[in-house]
Amino acid sequence: MRRILPALLALLGACATTQEAYDYSKEPDPRRSEYVIGVADRLAITVWKYPDLSRDVMVRPDGTVTLPLIGDITADGKTPSQLRGMIAKQLATFVRDEAAVVTVAVTAVASYSVTVSGNVASPGVFQSQKYLTVLEAVQLAGGPNRFASPRKTRLLRRDREGKVRDIPVDFQAVLEGSRPEMNLALLPGDQIYVP
Repeated sequence: MRRILPALLALLGACATTQEAYDYSKEPDPRRSEYVIGVADRLAITVWKYPDLSRDVMVRPDGTVTLPLIGDITADGKTPSQLRGMIAKQLATFVRDEAAVVTVAVTAVASYSVTVSGNVASPGVFQSQKYLTVLEAVQLAGGPNRFASPRKTRLLRRDREGKVRDIPVDFQAVLEGSRPEMNLALLPGDQIYVP
């Protein structure tokens, strides 16, 4: 019994220091797909040869934009390509001489924000014009403070069904560059907690 107890304690101590197994490759990278429009984003919608139908608009809180002839159309949750197709289809009933050539460009991103909380210098909600990584977001928050346990950082991510995934991140390893797969690109609404 005396030989088993020290071996058991050593095994438990080893388990406490190992990192959680997580498949980071299954997490989406928003930088590899078309941008998804959100509320408060600014759009330049151009209809070729029809300057009266072109508009610079902001996506309203209800997720819509208003265009001449068409009226309200939902932009929130759509990619620029999807929105362009919807507009062109609806304009086809009004512009008969040729197919309307429509372009949709995102001119200002205001819907992208992430939250960094816990033991960081300046916790808060951070907006960006580009996708942030875990490292960039924590650095925007001033980095871990002296009370932090950066190796136990968590990324909380809500999927489309509303379920929250708790993703372990060893921020110290990310900072040192030894675990680059943990430096995930953040999705809008992601929350990072540094204990």
